[in-house]
Amino acid sequence: MHPETHLALHHARAADLRAEADAHRLAASARRPRRLRTRRLRTRLGWTLVDVGLRLAAAPRTPALVP
Repeated sequence: MHPETHLALHHARAADLRAEADAHRLAASARRPRRLRTRRLRTRLGWTLVDVGLRLAAAPRTPALVP
C-alpha cells in the first residue's frame, strides 16, 4: 500500500475513534451519576474481597505430619 494512502486511512480512522470517544464521554456524563454511598460500599466490599483473597493465597502451609 502506498505510504500516503496508508497515512490518509490512519488519519480517517483516528478521527472516527476520537468522535466515538467524544460521543461515549457525552453519553456517560448524561447518565445519572451513581450515588456516592453505593460507590463507597462497592469499593469497600471490593477491597475486602481482595484482602480475603490475598490472605487465602498467602496462608501458611502446615507441614505434613511424618509418623
